[in-house]
Amino acid sequence: MNLTRSQLAKESNINTETIRYYLKRGLVAEPPRTESGYRLFPTETVKRISFIKRSQELGFTLEEIKELLTISDHRSCHDAKEVKEITDNKIEQIEKKIKDLQRMKDALELLSIECPGKGFSVDECSIIKSLAGE
Repeated sequence: MNLTRSQLAKESNINTETIRYYLKRGLVAEPPRTESGYRLFPTETVKRISFIKRSQELGFTLEEIKELLTISDHRSCHDAKEVKEITDNKIEQIEKKIKDLQRMKDALELLSIECPGKGFSVDECSIIKSLAGE
């Protein structure tokens, strides 16, 4: 059974614009038109979109997802080592982001502690002073 774009969107729990975007980015193959002018997607496309969504939830970029899809589509030509390297690289990126976010949080907490708060002039607020470079 094949699906129209709107049926595919409904089955995949995404909107039709997202499907168009995935088509444009090369994540989903564009099927040929029928005689009546409709594009009918194979039902396996629902699984492909599910793969894309799960990958996005784990933080992979669309370029990384495209690479993972290529590996998945041509399994006999690839080794699991490639998938592991992509995943390990993503883990390193996430760890860096966590460290950066922790530094930002620590800096904001310090500024918040130093700000006198209610009843004081904004001129005495360490947050505003820091943001203004004072």
